[in-house]
Amino acid sequence: MSLYIGREASKLWKRICAETTTEINLLLENWKYILGGLICQYIHGLAARGVHYFHRPGPILQDAGFFLLPELGQERAYVSETVFTFVFLSFVLWTFHPFIFKSKKIYTVLIWCRVLAFLFACQILRIITFYSTQLPGPNYHCREGSRLATLPRPDNALEVLLIFPRGVLYGCGDLIFSSHMIFTLVFVRTYQKYGTRRFIKQCAWLIAVVQSLLIIASRKHYTVDVIVAWYTVNLVVFFVDHKLAEMPDRSLGVLLIPLSKDGRMKEEGTKLLNGNSGDPIDRRSRIQANGKVNEDSDNVHVDVLDDT
Repeated sequence: MSLYIGREASKLWKRICAETTTEINLLLENWKYILGGLICQYIHGLAARGVHYFHRPGPILQDAGFFLLPELGQERAYVSETVFTFVFLSFVLWTFHPFIFKSKKIYTVLIWCRVLAFLFACQILRIITFYSTQLPGPNYHCREGSRLATLPRPDNALEVLLIFPRGVLYGCGDLIFSSHMIFTLVFVRTYQKYGTRRFIKQCAWLIAVVQSLLIIASRKHYTVDVIVAWYTVNLVVFFVDHKLAEMPDRSLGVLLIPLSKDGRMKEEGTKLLNGNSGDPIDRRSRIQANGKVNEDSDNVHVDVLDDT
């Protein structure tokens, strides 16, 4: 038993090392996109912090969702945040599963490049909308009488630029449309396309619906904020996804390995090095049927037979 465990642990360690090497190579090529996406996240947070200075509390607007859904109350406001945290952490862990599991479909770096592009496009539209019209916030800390509903004039630039933690947890005025739903729907749609478990896909959409209802019941957003998020995010992801180059599918045997002289990653149609399992005979027949040796100045395609 100990010998078996040691052997499996050794295989897992080799898989992690191999995946780490691959992802580092991809990161070296795509770090500008990752860094740009993270900077855009900060800009979005900064914009949400800025609109809080313009927020003026007032009577809660008439809302169909507030009429139909019972109010959870301030003491249960954590429920929607708990669901969102579960969705967020689950998606992050899933994007790193290629480091652990043998069967894999995505590259971690490439999937995050795509996700950050989706988020950036949606958040730009969100910034435009909530700066266009400021509505009185329905959340408890944004109502009349709350000391957090308005922000005093900043004494220095650092007060504006430092958005954590108060700017994230106690923001007001950034309503249309819901940021929580942007993240949730981007994550769900990404897993819908690149995930492999049908049951999890169905559960993900169900959780997105539940999250929408909880946001309204917690009075964190008006119903319009959630509805606009549903059709805007789905449309944005649909169009941006069609503009981006298709991501290599590792389950089909597409592997990125550095083959060119300048070290850039190239696609190679083989399952032999990407950690996916498969029948050796089937792999041999595919390579013999489709593979050709082709060498030129930019690419080298090598056919390899796995006899193990």
